[in-house]
Amino acid sequence: MEPPTLNTRIVEDRLPILEASTPHAFIVPTKKIHEGHDVPQFLTSKAYRDIGIFIMQLNIAMCPQKISGSGKVQAWQLGSSITLSKPMLQLQDLMQRINAIIEEAPPDTGPRRFGNVSFRRWHEILESRVHDLLRTYLPSSVLGFGATDQVSPMEELTPYLLGAFGSAQRLDYGTGHELSFLAFLGCIWKLGGFAAEGSKDRSLERSLVVGVIEPYLQVVRRLILTYTLEPAGSHGVWGLDDHSFLPYIFGSSQYCPPTALGDPMPTEGALTNSPNPGDISKKSLVDKERKHNMYFSAVGFINDVKTGPFWEHSPILFDISGVRSGWGKINKGMIKMYNAEVLSKFPVVQHFPFGSLFSFEQDPNAAPATSSIHTAFHPSSAHVNRPQESTKAPWASAPSLPSGDMNGSSMAPTAAPWAAKSRPTPSGMPLTAAPWASPSRPAHSGMPSTVAPRATNSERTVRDRSKDRDGRGR
Repeated sequence: MEPPTLNTRIVEDRLPILEASTPHAFIVPTKKIHEGHDVPQFLTSKAYRDIGIFIMQLNIAMCPQKISGSGKVQAWQLGSSITLSKPMLQLQDLMQRINAIIEEAPPDTGPRRFGNVSFRRWHEILESRVHDLLRTYLPSSVLGFGATDQVSPMEELTPYLLGAFGSAQRLDYGTGHELSFLAFLGCIWKLGGFAAEGSKDRSLERSLVVGVIEPYLQVVRRLILTYTLEPAGSHGVWGLDDHSFLPYIFGSSQYCPPTALGDPMPTEGALTNSPNPGDISKKSLVDKERKHNMYFSAVGFINDVKTGPFWEHSPILFDISGVRSGWGKINKGMIKMYNAEVLSKFPVVQHFPFGSLFSFEQDPNAAPATSSIHTAFHPSSAHVNRPQESTKAPWASAPSLPSGDMNGSSMAPTAAPWAAKSRPTPSGMPLTAAPWASPSRPAHSGMPSTVAPRATNSERTVRDRSKDRDGRGR
């Protein structure tokens, strides 16, 4: 059964920009998701709604555009000549300063089992300088927004920036940290730090993705390589990617069919002359395209850190590469997958802090959260799937079902349901579904099997590390 299509009304929605003249009570962000039972409440919160709106806003900005009256198409590439505003150039400089701290905390050369302990020193330096860095590189209008004697904007922004570069305690990095950086940018957006209002041609959002998010990902990848950071909250071989998700959303959008301003996001087809999705298994082509496209850049990083056949160490991405309906369908599927595998999973969102700008308060337009047997009996460290029809967020499908779950039961994730089924591997053997997604497996069993067929050495390492964690994940 084909999953429900996305609601395209989000095209007209944008993250609101607050009025500077209106007093605003800032809040130091704090942890609100303490156990699996809290996830349904998050999925009906204002923060969940705003995260979704912001992602979709950035996503459609990366879609190629038809140039009115000319019959031509404008596509967007990494490294292209996109004009960046001063606030975005300042954030680029901030990423460079954060990147330079690596030189002050060289990796430890001693024996270790997991991540390099010098990453803790790197994090300590960043934490000791974070306020000075924010004063230097954020607009004064943001830091002085609604100035009062209570909590300052800096106090609300700081946890999101610090949380964007992995955990010093667990020596890991994952999609929860990536989400923290997205929230950091969302806070600046809400405070008018990029512009007093969004651009009609989406150029502001587009420059934010190319000019800030991609440089951030480059810093993160260097941190991962330098300090051998563990994947946080990863499904190992059966996850989309050990560390990131957003570049697959925005990168697939770069290859979508062109649209005119005001059109909904295309859900099938592809940009003329764009690479075939199946080309991600061709290293030479990936090395060429990674300079221009975020999807291929992320795949290229996988090739940097993993060896062996692509279909073996990244079976989910390989499965997705068999989609015949083009990059439009892949992009739609990535949005669904992000909702199910990132925002709806306790190990990922448990550390996300909530303040005034990304609030845990309930969205008045969301339907009341409904708990399931799956969420009711899970300990805090278990994976929690989003309940069926728990929210009416305009950017999420209704209902949004986890991968492989077309009946609303709370199953663990499987290979992407919108991708080709049993796509043959280069060896001729069919690509099997994740062993923990077997129909015979009880629906209330949320944790994936730790056994991956034909796992490479790198995947065995991921599997072994997962055994030593105590409900951790980002």
